[in-house]
Amino acid sequence: MPTVLVDDVTDSDFLLDVREHNEWEAGHAHGALHIPMSEFVARFGELTEAAPEDGRVKVICRSGGRSAQVTMYLVQQGIDAVNVDGGMQAWEALGRPVVDNQGQPGAVV
Repeated sequence: MPTVLVDDVTDSDFLLDVREHNEWEAGHAHGALHIPMSEFVARFGELTEAAPEDGRVKVICRSGGRSAQVTMYLVQQGIDAVNVDGGMQAWEALGRPVVDNQGQPGAVV
């Protein structure tokens, strides 16, 4: 499983958040693309349109389980994807910014 640490994610990286809507609304990384895992296959085209053509997709969820599954799917589709180890829980614990839907400080739920 290709994996990176939260510390390895930069502001210029393409970040895909696969948590559910209520989790996203409570708090997420600014600039991430949100496609819930439960809707992922149906909305796959949104990812292929938004992702950088020759870039890596860094996939995140709450703790790393769902994002690991999506990462494996993306790799099988020939996309350069890696799982963000520890997910948004690690993101928040390291003091990385978390915002809600209004751009205000958020929380990981």
